[in-house]
Amino acid sequence: MPEGYDILHEGEDVILRIDAEKAAYVPSLEDSALCMGDTVEKLAEAGRVTKIVFTQKRDYEYDQTQTEMLMEIAKLYNQLIRQKNMLGYYALVMPGCENYANARYNELQQVVFQLLKSDPLGCYVELKRIYRHERISAAKSFSEQEAACIKKYIGVLRYLLGQLDATKLIQMAKSLLGGYQMGNRDPYQKLFSPSIKPDFMFTKLMATYPADAEELDTYIIDDTEVSIFSLPDSIQSLYHIIPPEFKLTEDKYDLLDIARKIMSEHKPKRAEFTDPKRMREVFGNVGHDLLEELAGYRNLRLREKELDQLTQILVRYTVGFGLIEVILKDELVQDITINSPMGRIPIFLVHAKFDDCITNIVPTEGEAESWASKLRLMSGRPLDEANPILDTELELPGARARVAVISEPLNPTGLAYAFRRHRDKPWTLPLFMKARMINALG
Repeated sequence: MPEGYDILHEGEDVILRIDAEKAAYVPSLEDSALCMGDTVEKLAEAGRVTKIVFTQKRDYEYDQTQTEMLMEIAKLYNQLIRQKNMLGYYALVMPGCENYANARYNELQQVVFQLLKSDPLGCYVELKRIYRHERISAAKSFSEQEAACIKKYIGVLRYLLGQLDATKLIQMAKSLLGGYQMGNRDPYQKLFSPSIKPDFMFTKLMATYPADAEELDTYIIDDTEVSIFSLPDSIQSLYHIIPPEFKLTEDKYDLLDIARKIMSEHKPKRAEFTDPKRMREVFGNVGHDLLEELAGYRNLRLREKELDQLTQILVRYTVGFGLIEVILKDELVQDITINSPMGRIPIFLVHAKFDDCITNIVPTEGEAESWASKLRLMSGRPLDEANPILDTELELPGARARVAVISEPLNPTGLAYAFRRHRDKPWTLPLFMKARMINALG
């Protein structure tokens, strides 16, 4: 297998994982022609792939829909390489056409075998331009032989355009190609958008704000930005969060990644999980000292507030419940639902003001398994094929919740969760009146 990528299998997903740490491009299909060209080559070699993940400090994941668009381009690229009878030099040479063959052969080689990989939209636009030019040339040709040469070339161009027209990428981008200029990546930015997660996290998060959405509300919980959007094509609102771990510097990312790897070597015993508060306190103290030591070793000066923030993040992603903890701190969140299969479906929640919401958070299979293991230990109850339902309480810093988990065989596609957040303050008559459940007259 060529260097620089691996093929991973997670359930039904086939993941092309590309190590971009030493790559000469930014890991972004939408922004980098080099990245797209290299990825198409890898897809052409790898065969069937359902997801693309770039690793470069963070993980940049392109979902199945986006991967399929690029997969079609890779298949077409492979197909055209094999069709030497149509695109080879001698395929373009007819008796009397030798004067035209060299230029047209070089033109096709550049457009089809270079531009197609790195800029398929540019390839399509350029083929359209060449096609129009050749049709005009055919109409103005002075001899039948010249016309025959041009018509043969036009036939090749028509075939290539037909193949590209059949791809999802071109079909979705046609409305974006008006006035397209070669090298412009704006259309790709509307078609490709990865979910991003730092190395130390398992959860994926769509950090970009949705296009054409209307902002309904925005507020901050601790250091987490929460925005609520109304989506034009959905009755559900979007609960969009940007937690502090997505706003760290590269140096801090490195610190957290190293610290998490060191702390992950410690396997908590069942007895430690029976007192989660004490366990978090111990891990917090150890993590704080470890981060301080690593920062000193790297000559990185951190204020106490920064160390405390990094420690909280570290604990959250080692013995904690990741971004679930962030959501549960929101007093306006009532219920959280996480459906299977993991890695494909975002988290859903019920908001006190905006009812049913979809979030920008997609938990992975590894994280779901981690939660299940922690809940088994904390509750002392089984969760297996014989006991596919687990119902327990969860106490976290700043929130309490009731948790229900179901697994196989009751749920054939794997683990699923439901969290019901307990109110910080019990309901009172004034609160009922404020929520318009009753009026002053009862």
